[in-house]
Amino acid sequence: MTGGTPLRTEWRTLPALLDDRDAWAALAARAIVPNVFYTPAVAAAAMALHGDGVGAVVVRDGDDRLVGLFPLRRSRTRWGVRPALVGWTHPFAPLGTPLIDPADPAGVATAALRHLQETQSGTPLLLPYCPADGPVAAAIDAAVARLGAVQTRFAAHARAELRRPVGQGAPPAVSDARGKEHGRQRRRLAEQGGLAFVLVRGAAARDALADFFALEAQGWKGRAGTAAASRPAEQALMIDAVTGLAATVGGDAMVARLMLNGRPVAAGVVLVSGREAWFWKIAYDETLKKHSPGVLLALDLSAALLADPAIDAVDSCAVENHPMIDRLWSARRPLADRLIGFSPVSFTVASRLETARRQAIRIAKQMRDRLRRR
Repeated sequence: MTGGTPLRTEWRTLPALLDDRDAWAALAARAIVPNVFYTPAVAAAAMALHGDGVGAVVVRDGDDRLVGLFPLRRSRTRWGVRPALVGWTHPFAPLGTPLIDPADPAGVATAALRHLQETQSGTPLLLPYCPADGPVAAAIDAAVARLGAVQTRFAAHARAELRRPVGQGAPPAVSDARGKEHGRQRRRLAEQGGLAFVLVRGAAARDALADFFALEAQGWKGRAGTAAASRPAEQALMIDAVTGLAATVGGDAMVARLMLNGRPVAAGVVLVSGREAWFWKIAYDETLKKHSPGVLLALDLSAALLADPAIDAVDSCAVENHPMIDRLWSARRPLADRLIGFSPVSFTVASRLETARRQAIRIAKQMRDRLRRR
């Protein structure tokens, strides 16, 4: 219920959702916990990566206002023997937080899960990279309890986050233990010419992406053939996402560059939705690695984002214990893959299959690493 009015739910395909792009963008901008990867701009740019059977459970209030969006895809390959409903994630979208209006988070989450319980009761739900605490996590927990469902979590971890300190005694947002060394590296780099930090946003960010693509292609990703410039579909995804966000109310995109004598030596891409941002991509000139241009860029970007009154927090999008950003940003964003079942029997089977799948992947990675060391 929202304001005493019953909530309505339905399943809509991704193309159908894009027909109502304005309402979707408005929900993304006011969501109690933003997720830039679930904005229409980024979702449309990544449509080819989502695969078949992609859509979302949408929740509307009595005034027909969109108040909830739970993006999902139906997977028949994850466990092999039975289907699963999986939240939208892919290598360019490492976050699975559903969009929920702040007025009644638990009510919206309950309505969405009840829809799945009534229409897909035998199919387990897996929400990858879902918040492990905060208002969305609390809303989902409340919904699971209300509906008598069951859940468990996999891959609990915490990745680096930039968050403005609140209150006296709070730790600093940026903690640079190697500050003196980084200062020395900055001075040495500046001895080679004019060194400047440049941050552009909006429409200008699209043109600045060219510098990111060039730096990435010159480095190890270019040599491995995995740079975006070597993969036209991935390059188009990034261009379309940045362009779309820059034109979206409540969204934005930025490209930060560290310039030496007018040429970029490091570049980073930042996406914005609501009052949060995502440090999406970074590349740097590897011939200057002794000067740590990527770290210097991250430090300058951190200062710029902390000074922006419209941004409350920045997700690093990095793996846990990342060797660079974890040493700079003191806050952490706890996440987990949340498995929810509406039938105890199917949930037990799904939980065992997911456990076996993860164990198989871990063993395969260990074998790969051993072969590489030979």
